[in-house]
Amino acid sequence: MYQVKIVSSLEKAFLDSDIRTFEPLTSIRMMKNQRLSFQLFFTLDAKDDPYRTMPALTVEGAFSACTTVRTVELEPVVYPAPAEVLAVDANYLRGEPGLYPDWLRPMHYGGAVSVLRGQLHAVWICLDPRDTVAAGVYPVTVSLKGGDEVLASATLTVEVLDADLPEQTMKVTQWFHCDCLANYYDCEPWSERHWRIVENFARTAVENGINLLLTPLFTPPLDTAVGGERTTVQLLDVTVTNGAYSFCFDKLDRWIDMCDRVGVRFFEISHLFTQWGAGHAPKVMATVDGEYRRIFGWETDATGEEYTRFLRTMLPAFLAHMKARGDDTRCLFHISDEPSGEQLEQYSRSKTVVADLLEGYTIMDALSNYDFYERGVVTTPIPSNDHIEPFIRGGVPGLWTYYCCGQCVDVSNRLLAMPSWRNRSIGMQFYKYDIAGFLQWGYNFYNNMQSVNTVDPYSDASGEYWVPAGDTFSVYPAQDGTAYESLRLVVFHEALEDVRAMKLCESFYGKERVVSEMEQVFGRPITFSTCAASAAELLAVRARVDELIAEAVGKGNAIIR
Repeated sequence: MYQVKIVSSLEKAFLDSDIRTFEPLTSIRMMKNQRLSFQLFFTLDAKDDPYRTMPALTVEGAFSACTTVRTVELEPVVYPAPAEVLAVDANYLRGEPGLYPDWLRPMHYGGAVSVLRGQLHAVWICLDPRDTVAAGVYPVTVSLKGGDEVLASATLTVEVLDADLPEQTMKVTQWFHCDCLANYYDCEPWSERHWRIVENFARTAVENGINLLLTPLFTPPLDTAVGGERTTVQLLDVTVTNGAYSFCFDKLDRWIDMCDRVGVRFFEISHLFTQWGAGHAPKVMATVDGEYRRIFGWETDATGEEYTRFLRTMLPAFLAHMKARGDDTRCLFHISDEPSGEQLEQYSRSKTVVADLLEGYTIMDALSNYDFYERGVVTTPIPSNDHIEPFIRGGVPGLWTYYCCGQCVDVSNRLLAMPSWRNRSIGMQFYKYDIAGFLQWGYNFYNNMQSVNTVDPYSDASGEYWVPAGDTFSVYPAQDGTAYESLRLVVFHEALEDVRAMKLCESFYGKERVVSEMEQVFGRPITFSTCAASAAELLAVRARVDELIAEAVGKGNAIIR
């Protein structure tokens, strides 16, 4: 016998999960320009059922023209989370190695799905009306069919409110690794094929709220072993003739044009000095008197005379070019990623090399020590979300935050072993604390620790047992050069849409009222260390926001609860 159930996007279907333990999603609201995702869980549960059947899956209703359906595929996970973390944090789904639901694959088999006896599987259904469906209440019916016979079905009632989400104002980056795409697809960097693949991945990033793209003037000096190199993906062509530097911006111009096509709004200029200390120069390639070779790298003192001369020649030329295009104000800059206390002096010396040239532009770096900020070392600090409280108390203007592998106790993150409601909880945190930007280091990092080797993302989501699964990437490389979204990426985008809904609600009621209403439903203060404990908790907060919006725009049809 077929068992089916519509559930929210915040649940995860493991093969051995019991469909009866999940709460059905029967009704939900959305704005006219919102993207709404939900899932159909399905299984065969009778002992005399065949092991596998392949019924057709249909979605019927007013959204049929703007609906995509994908299967939720499983990712091997050998390192879900550190044992010491699981011992103190109960808000994980599992702690054992296994197959975890994660990547979203376009429907195949002609629209049929594989239903297996004794195994729970899911399809991911996305409604994306983009203002093409009028306000109103609509049933959406998802069915499994054998020919004309409906084998099982479930219906979700969707109310479209007569309102649009405002534009996203937060800057959001997940570091975009062009070299990983060249490596995975075995293509020459900046060949025509590479450009097509890069554009495909950038488009998917933008569709999920990433509006700030890591821009490799030079190959980013990130997660690289000391003395090692990553595949060269330098956009800036450098020529050295008789010791004089000149620059060609043709690749950069093509990059900007590509970004404009897909909707990237800002450019995150790659780091000017090496990671974790700013002690050296990134790899810089140049044509020197006719020979193409590396001119700077690990052997280069960050504040040495020659690299200083190079930067103080290159940056004015770069900024002049960007100003001529009208694009310089779209740029944000980095000195070095994650300096620690003992590296403070070196970071400051390296920053001094370029600080006057970048006056008036945003210089930002991951930095979780509030004392560094107070001392003026970094004007736009990006603290991790488990070290952000002193920055909030200090009233840092335009505050950013980030998370990576280390943020795995109590706070929001996107690890595969975490529930999706924990992933999405960051939206209400962003909103309450007026977070201006968010950074995560791995949109498509398909290497192991320090980029010694490449990694197959379909067999390892931990960078070869380096970090908890899910930290290194949020999209999977499809055979055709496009990006498969992970459910983690889509759920994070839902968090960004939550922020936009909360801002819309604020336009009617004021921020203090909105936060008060949210916390009343949530049952406790919203902090970065307090995430939802269930899908129901998170959905209730968003439902209250939607209810207030519905009242403000003139509540029409009652939604079924």
